[in-house]
Amino acid sequence: MARFLLIGLDGAEPSLVGPWMDAGFLPNLAALGARGAFLPCASTRPPVTFPAWTTCVTGVNPGRHGIFDFTEIPEGTRGLRFVNSSFRKTPALWRILSDAGRRVGVLGVPATYPPEPVNGFMVSGFDSPVATGVDPTFVYPRDLYPEVKNWRFADVQEHRVGPGWHGRMLAALLRKIEDQERIACTMLAREAWDFFMAVFGESDTVAHHFWMFHDPHSPRHRPGFEDAILQVYRRLDTAVGRMVDAAGEEVVVGIVSDHGFGGAGTGVVHLNNRLAEQGCLRFTRGRGSALKQVALATVPAQWRGAVFRRFRGLASRAESKSRFSGIDWKHTTAWSEELNYFPSIRVNLRGRDPEGQVAPQDCDGFVRDLCAALEAWEPVAHAWPRREVFDGPETSRAPDIILELALENGYSHSCLRGRGGPAFRRIGPGEYPGGKERGMNGNHRPTGVLLLSEPTGATTATLADVAPTVLAVLGVAGPPMEGRPLLGEAAPPTGAPAVSGGAHAYTPAESAVIEARLRGLGYLE
Repeated sequence: MARFLLIGLDGAEPSLVGPWMDAGFLPNLAALGARGAFLPCASTRPPVTFPAWTTCVTGVNPGRHGIFDFTEIPEGTRGLRFVNSSFRKTPALWRILSDAGRRVGVLGVPATYPPEPVNGFMVSGFDSPVATGVDPTFVYPRDLYPEVKNWRFADVQEHRVGPGWHGRMLAALLRKIEDQERIACTMLAREAWDFFMAVFGESDTVAHHFWMFHDPHSPRHRPGFEDAILQVYRRLDTAVGRMVDAAGEEVVVGIVSDHGFGGAGTGVVHLNNRLAEQGCLRFTRGRGSALKQVALATVPAQWRGAVFRRFRGLASRAESKSRFSGIDWKHTTAWSEELNYFPSIRVNLRGRDPEGQVAPQDCDGFVRDLCAALEAWEPVAHAWPRREVFDGPETSRAPDIILELALENGYSHSCLRGRGGPAFRRIGPGEYPGGKERGMNGNHRPTGVLLLSEPTGATTATLADVAPTVLAVLGVAGPPMEGRPLLGEAAPPTGAPAVSGGAHAYTPAESAVIEARLRGLGYLE
């Protein structure tokens, strides 16, 4: 009976992987591609970690699986809640396979906390309510925890990038790969499994912070650490080779990235300032929350979990003020969370939002007009109403307008928070390294990679193709999916069962801790 090993390399960029395979730097990836296929793989739009990996393992777009970001705004509120695996509306591969009697192993896939009871084992990805690494609540079954406790997500805080920081970060990334490889290989060799999936995040982190060293043409280029990204990719290639060896014979192998990467330029977009210029938004005189910035600047990363648990009410109020204060809602029709990884606009809609100003019957026309106005602004390449991006019953949970910022000579603008002042500016040399809430020097791109150990007639792929490909290889029927199998033939689809149980929100304490850690990883601005 066939088995499938799926290895995720978060953010692996095809323009790096291809040439480095050809040059002999990535021999294990090159061997897989030579006997099978190496394809560009289209991500979700925008290419964001949570929705992208969820599309990879469900075969459907976010409008159907319901995961759009790390957070969502509950209707009728000016607050945030952090999403978790229970918010997913369609079953993932491990659920389908477990229900079919197949044994699964899952390590470190984003958006999988809390872990599901599966026929096998699962260690959740980094949306879990701890500061830096796994605790027993990550693990199913719980008694597996002592063997996987060194699976970590963040060894170095990413807020303040100062002297010596890059050296510490590079060493930490290589150390994490070693620990994760050891755990994965042990489980591969010891456990019985039909489907095994593990995701390594280091290729994403190194590109966010070291692109300006790697790319001599980057407008942010600085000397030093020129081979840091290559070092991490080579270490990941070694991990891939060892995992393939540990998996044994008669295994189909897939290597996938949730998106690609490219450099950031020196242009910064402040979307709320632009909306204010257009008469869509008015600021108040309040200054927002200085408390959160002080806490994040002074509390060591390893203490943040305990601190935020102890002062969870204060932390929740601080985050709400940071996101939603400073805006005069009675005189605002549209606004943005100004997230660098997910630039978007929300309509202040009457009946949905507190102090909503746009009537529901006027919303479609308002959105079309605002999209046209935004696309006429040079820093914006595209502005789409959400229903042109997503399809399905969960689409209403997405922001009303999805943006793609323009590239300038191949380098992306950054979207950062602004309150008054220019809508577009240039950063100076002191801001080039970036860091959390300052804009990374490497940003996500919409095309990742997919390698398969077996040949396929396809020349391109999408993330939605991965789940049906796995099911076709394993001969298991699943619910209807939007992707297509790239190997084998799909079994007739079953119905479309909902995920068992209902969505349950994190407690305020858990939400505060998750916010601290995601901000430390750079996914919340």
